[in-house]
Amino acid sequence: MSLVAIVGRPNVGKSTLFNRLVGMRQAIVDETAGVTRDRHYGKCEWCGSEFSVVDTGGWSSGSDDVFEEEIRKQVVIAIEEADVVLFMVEAATGITDYDSEIADLLRRSKKPVVLCVNKVDSGEKMYDAYQFYSLGLGEVWSISAANGSGTGDLLDEIVKLLPEEKEQVDPYADLPHIAIVGKPNVGKSSLTNALLGEDRNIVTPVAGTTRDSIATHYNKFGHEFMLVDTAGMRRKNRVNEDLEFYSVMRAIRAIENSDVCILMIDANNGMESQDMAIFNLIQRNRKGCVLVVNKWDTFPKESNTMKEYMNGLKARIAPFDDVPIIFTSVINKQRILDVLNEVNHVYENYSKKIPTARLNEVMLPEIENYPPPAWKGKYVKIKYVTQLPTKSPSFAFFCNLPQYVKDPYKRFLENRLRENFDLTGCPVQIYIRQK
Repeated sequence: MSLVAIVGRPNVGKSTLFNRLVGMRQAIVDETAGVTRDRHYGKCEWCGSEFSVVDTGGWSSGSDDVFEEEIRKQVVIAIEEADVVLFMVEAATGITDYDSEIADLLRRSKKPVVLCVNKVDSGEKMYDAYQFYSLGLGEVWSISAANGSGTGDLLDEIVKLLPEEKEQVDPYADLPHIAIVGKPNVGKSSLTNALLGEDRNIVTPVAGTTRDSIATHYNKFGHEFMLVDTAGMRRKNRVNEDLEFYSVMRAIRAIENSDVCILMIDANNGMESQDMAIFNLIQRNRKGCVLVVNKWDTFPKESNTMKEYMNGLKARIAPFDDVPIIFTSVINKQRILDVLNEVNHVYENYSKKIPTARLNEVMLPEIENYPPPAWKGKYVKIKYVTQLPTKSPSFAFFCNLPQYVKDPYKRFLENRLRENFDLTGCPVQIYIRQK
């Protein structure tokens, strides 16, 4: 699929236009300059042509922003990847030094460029747009990304410049979706970059660097899936800015749309209340989970430290303690492949379909050896078990008196299923139904 990159200096309305093109509030929009930091992808369809759109951070130089250099690298990568570059400027401000820098970069790139002047929302402002011809990038298109005026003509021009291509189906629709979640500054983007082997996402010591959820296709070492890096999730009373609130909402949506979540925690802090809140969110959404303890290289160790730490974690997350735990140091690339292998294992368990005959062959003798307790002199007889056609593992047990099967016995059934069929890392739903 063809790719269109939106570039420009900070706060000219790139993310507003991106959201308009993809038809949803996918990129965070705020009056604060420099909200977008990483590249952000979406799809746009216009007059039967479909293409991908990438939103980039605002190009700047000479400021004291710690992200500036990283954002510039991301913009350059986006221009290299793109088939057409949509260069956004702003009518009221006129041509700035940043605009001239980007124009020089685009002329050298030899890519087709569409020069688009934003915030032209009245007839008088049309005159402000003509000065941009002096950038030497050809025709100038006046639009207002906020109210949509002029975007139709702009899209016609973009579609005209796109290379011819054959019809394609989305190749990633059926791939497993893996979300990396956790509190701010535990190393989520560092893990993504280490797995991909490139600086795909911006990493700095500042907590809350990542703001959007960024999906990347991963295909290495025999593993293939969509990897989603998310923003750090803080407690609600700690979320001060609107845009951080949107970041947390994106992270929650990434959990909802994933198959397996990698929950990262900082070894030095342990499993804090906010980590538990994220873990419970993963459980409630019935997603597979791998627990990664990062920064293990900085943790003081004695003999049996790892075993004791693991037992402490399992006690903390009980009763859902059948979760793989991996101790890593992402900076030192320590046990990164173990994370991949474990994610793959959990996904296999998550999508496992057990034949009904095999289920009954294993589970009915277990039930016979340890039947449900009698209730008020009535005996419960479980006759049959089958797996339900849901995304995560769910099982229905059919019996004569379902109302008398209580939670402790359901936990017993769940534990026997986990032991016999290897459902490590997956939530298991047990339903008791009338025979």
